[in-house]
Amino acid sequence: SREMHDHVLLLTMTNPDTRNALTGEEQFGDIEAACMAANEDMSVRAVILTGEGSAFCAGGNVKDMRDRKGLFAGDPFDQADAYRKGIQRIPRAIRALNVPIIAAVNGPAVGAGCDLATMCDIRIGSTKAMFAESFVKLGIIPGDGGAWFLPRAVGYSNACKMAFTGDPVKAQEALTMGLISEVVEPDELLPRALELAGSIAANPPHAVRLSKQLMRASEKASLDELLDMSATFQAVCHGEPDHAEAVNAFFEKRSGKFRDS
Repeated sequence: SREMHDHVLLLTMTNPDTRNALTGEEQFGDIEAACMAANEDMSVRAVILTGEGSAFCAGGNVKDMRDRKGLFAGDPFDQADAYRKGIQRIPRAIRALNVPIIAAVNGPAVGAGCDLATMCDIRIGSTKAMFAESFVKLGIIPGDGGAWFLPRAVGYSNACKMAFTGDPVKAQEALTMGLISEVVEPDELLPRALELAGSIAANPPHAVRLSKQLMRASEKASLDELLDMSATFQAVCHGEPDHAEAVNAFFEKRSGKFRDS
């Protein structure tokens, strides 16, 4: 489901019966569409992703794996194609999102659900949050890009520990390794996520989106390339009316009023 809270888009996975498993076209399409819509709507300044019920996301459908149905039907060529045309649309869509996205992890985030959390820019968790890069337990690997996202979230050693053992990581350990930035009580998770998103949304939206582009570019750019990009982006920001408004607001000790276009 999608809800707007001022300038914050709240995305909730609403399949508690399957523990919000990522199993088919409907979920893939919904996430793609939400990311594309947020990119095109400058009134969206931050996004929150969370799950309904006791779990954040249980990952893939193990029953379908057993029965060789859905994503897991056919021969190896068919299965590889199904991954490319199926669940791999999610990391591509979230990666292309220009707006900061916060994962509010309300419960277990397992397999592809763990990877889904690491695709987000910022992660906070309730005390009931749990993370498991558990693919090896089923004799498979992260098919959705988890081996790319997880080391960037927690560092190589921690990522390898999680991926090679498949063992669960509880909220406090997740906080220690940097998998999440904060732990709060379950009833405080959504209010805190909205507060955090609100503090992002209070800033000039063009500067936030450009800052996110720079953060993402830093993963593959050299220092010289990033400095050159930064100089260009900074020149754009100095010419942007929101910059003048932000500076005036600073001196006048008031909140800035920024454009949504």
